[in-house]
Amino acid sequence: MAHTLPELTYAYDALEPHIDEQTMKLHHDIHHNGYVVGLNNAEDKIAEARESGDYSLIKHWERESSFHGAGHLLHSIFWTNMGPDGGGKPGGALEEAMNSDFGGFDKFKAQFTAASNQVEGSGWGILAYRPSDSKLVILQAEKHQNLSQWDVVPLLVLDVWEHAYYLKYQNKRPAYTDAFFSVINWKNIEERYNNAK
Repeated sequence: MAHTLPELTYAYDALEPHIDEQTMKLHHDIHHNGYVVGLNNAEDKIAEARESGDYSLIKHWERESSFHGAGHLLHSIFWTNMGPDGGGKPGGALEEAMNSDFGGFDKFKAQFTAASNQVEGSGWGILAYRPSDSKLVILQAEKHQNLSQWDVVPLLVLDVWEHAYYLKYQNKRPAYTDAFFSVINWKNIEERYNNAK
């Protein structure tokens, strides 16, 4: 079954003034859709290789599958992590975990922001749940898939590729990451956390 671009659950301009309408249209409709198309193409080529027995390009198509698949997954989470009524702080079990694993929300925010701002080149800041020791961890991902850990469930992701912020923030990534906290849909992250546990 082919992968499809998920629809946004809010209008393109719903995150204004923090994330602008034009960026949302380009980011969702063009960039994210490009990963969906790339993933479907890679999976088709891998299926063709299985049928023909010709694996001479398998390294290429596996890399394409990894890159586009990770891009599709992270963007699909990213859209749900935001909302027009976002901002504030988490509650419940997620708040308790942040207190335990980071020393409180403010320390989590400082580390998450610093990690996101310092991603080299293009990539993501990620808050994830690590089932092996039931801890929250903050990770960086270069591109979509490099530097990832195998044993984590992404909860909150922040796209710091330039296409995510350049129209509004130009080269001021810290201003963008700061604005992101005004649109975080903590109910979504709390639900993802509870499901991961």
